[in-house]
Amino acid sequence: MPLRRVLLGADQEIDAVYFPETCMISMIAALDGGDAAEVGLVGREGMVGIPLLLGSDRSPTEAMCQGSGIALRLSTSAFREEMDRSLVLRTTLLRYAQAFLEQVTQTAACNGRHLLEQRLARWMLMAHDRAEGDAFQMTHEFLAMMLGVRRAGISVAAGTLQKAGLIRYERGRMLIADRPGLEHASCECYGVVRRAYDRLVGPP
Repeated sequence: MPLRRVLLGADQEIDAVYFPETCMISMIAALDGGDAAEVGLVGREGMVGIPLLLGSDRSPTEAMCQGSGIALRLSTSAFREEMDRSLVLRTTLLRYAQAFLEQVTQTAACNGRHLLEQRLARWMLMAHDRAEGDAFQMTHEFLAMMLGVRRAGISVAAGTLQKAGLIRYERGRMLIADRPGLEHASCECYGVVRRAYDRLVGPP
């Protein structure tokens, strides 16, 4: 999956589900004015195509690759056959859907109430959980879209975290330099979501 590839379009019929292995997928909600914001993040812990699991054939959000890598693809018909055949698969994926719903819910509360530096730290921790190492591709423009803010705000917030020695950023790559410090800089929302995933899906 190359960077910024769209796997599923908003309000389009879902023809396949995806299980990321080494890539990260952003679920993005778009507004009529052209603005967009990330509402959920999917990595190797989950799947893209939850509406199929819940009985729908369309997603209200766009799925875009924001960390290039590999994903497994399964056609809609094959996925439905396996869901009917395997109670274990269906139960496991329903537990993941619940965890993802908790992520989306907490993200909405976080974006409305917490400081940008805290939100950025939360997002970086979530990305770090799903990345292959301490460094991953990321630009200020993309972060601004993910968090629904201006690029200038991201530059200030990222600069604050970098001056504190928590991250290092250069030429479109982000490096997590101090994971415990970044967790301390984040709001409680990262911990809430991480505990939900640990409980429902298992630790990363």
